[in-house]
Amino acid sequence: MTRAIKKPAGSKTAGPAGYVPDAWHRDHRIALAMIIGATVLTLITGFLGPSAVTLTLGARSSLLPPWYLPDGSPKPNEWVVSTMIWAVIIVGGVGLTIALRALSRGWRPDHRKIFGLGTGLSLATILVPPMTSADILMYAAYGRLQVTGHNPYDTTPAEVFRTVYDPVLHQIEPPWWDVVSVYGPITSWTQWAANIMGGENLHDIVFWLQVFVVVPFLLAGAGMVVLAHGDKTRQARTALLTVANPLLIWAVVSSGHNEAMSVMFAVGGLLLMRKSPFGAGIGIGLAGCAKLSIGLWGVAMLWAYRKEPKKALLLCLGASIPMALSYVVWQPTALIRVLNNTTYVSVGSWPDLLFRLFGLFQGPPAIKKVALNLVCYALMVLVVWLLSRVLPWTAAPGLSRDANPRTDPLTVALRTSVLLAVAWLVTSTYTLSWYDLIAWMPLAVLAPSKLDLLMILRGVPLSLAFVPGRDLPMGPELDFVATRVRENVSPVIQLLILIAIILWAVRRARPGSLPWLDRFVGAPRSRARPAAGASPASRTAGAAVRSARTTPTPERPPPPAR
Repeated sequence: MTRAIKKPAGSKTAGPAGYVPDAWHRDHRIALAMIIGATVLTLITGFLGPSAVTLTLGARSSLLPPWYLPDGSPKPNEWVVSTMIWAVIIVGGVGLTIALRALSRGWRPDHRKIFGLGTGLSLATILVPPMTSADILMYAAYGRLQVTGHNPYDTTPAEVFRTVYDPVLHQIEPPWWDVVSVYGPITSWTQWAANIMGGENLHDIVFWLQVFVVVPFLLAGAGMVVLAHGDKTRQARTALLTVANPLLIWAVVSSGHNEAMSVMFAVGGLLLMRKSPFGAGIGIGLAGCAKLSIGLWGVAMLWAYRKEPKKALLLCLGASIPMALSYVVWQPTALIRVLNNTTYVSVGSWPDLLFRLFGLFQGPPAIKKVALNLVCYALMVLVVWLLSRVLPWTAAPGLSRDANPRTDPLTVALRTSVLLAVAWLVTSTYTLSWYDLIAWMPLAVLAPSKLDLLMILRGVPLSLAFVPGRDLPMGPELDFVATRVRENVSPVIQLLILIAIILWAVRRARPGSLPWLDRFVGAPRSRARPAAGASPASRTAGAAVRSARTTPTPERPPPPAR
């Protein structure tokens, strides 16, 4: 339950009307300061130049960003820069949590200002080199292969730079030298385009790759804000959890990952859900051509049309056109390479704990991976079902007041996208912090729930697990700390989040079934009953209150039976 605090007359510290921060952990000013501070720390770290966390981009031949101290400057201490990035992630996560608490207490910011803030922070971030992940260098390598006449789905960068000198390929970092591209054809096209615009200079190529990250990221966020039209409070929440989300700015923009390209097209598909199933299919089909994991949204959109066969058919037809052109006509080997991602197990995730446990037993590693995947797929189905029982129904904006959100295709698609994305993220054998973008985007448009905090608790340790994050030599002390976070701290927290989702659903379905848990988080609310000696008048009043609480409003249908 939230409460709005009345603004005292003449108060100079009051925020928007009806809201005065009464504690630091609900103060929007502190939240915004921490969100901005996280980006400032990122900029300082990147501007110091190549280090344990900041990529080395080679010689600069233009005035284009990313900018950093001139060549020959002292290399920053690995502990200093690593600590700064740990602070970036933790401060950003805490700031986002405080901002959500402020929203729940009545803070009503202008969504345009929040979106403008997020846009400024994101654009500022690409003014310095990418950090902690060398994936963007592999994007440059795959684009370079295309420019030089090779197929990145058949040829690895190492096959070229180990035999002949190449001004771009010889500068990329391990560990993916001997791996062919696992990205969709549209993503491969952006890698080719960045190489065309950047020439043979890795620095310039990386800048254009950063542009191909930040522009789709901002467009996807803008699309979600448009989706929340007509509800300024929800638009503010959407802007905060998308483009102004410090965890996403760090994981997606600062680290230079290409998830945003697929999400941008998928958001375009969602915007067409009520108007054109065929157009929505084109959108999700293009998204799948950028990265196949966004197909979870496609399943959600198809589920939304399950009672309308004609619309479902149009959705599938629209999606099949770009998918067929990309994966059958343009790059027939791409689909096989993309599916290879299912054979990996990422460190930092809880399945890595289980995989290491399997390693104690004899048997082929392939069999152990199959067993691990079966366990994770079964858990994913379970989590989808459990979340479907506890995630609130939130009518998507634009729905008439007397309409049932359970029959609205956009509402169903948004909610189901969250269910599938979160379930996949918390159970997948290969999960990384930048993958969270596909869950944050639809979650931002829904009503606040426990998933907001759980996603923050997931993103912070998973991001910390990849600092410094590069496969390069480092001091034994830093290596020890980073390894403990990556192999122990983060996996345990990821496992606890999975358990928390299960307990949330069980406790909601059977109040009082976990009394030991109630002591820590409070017992579920129950309907008030009049005392045994209460008067008839008080009983009538109590009944009226209960009726007011339980009678559905025109905007929402009755809740499902528990």
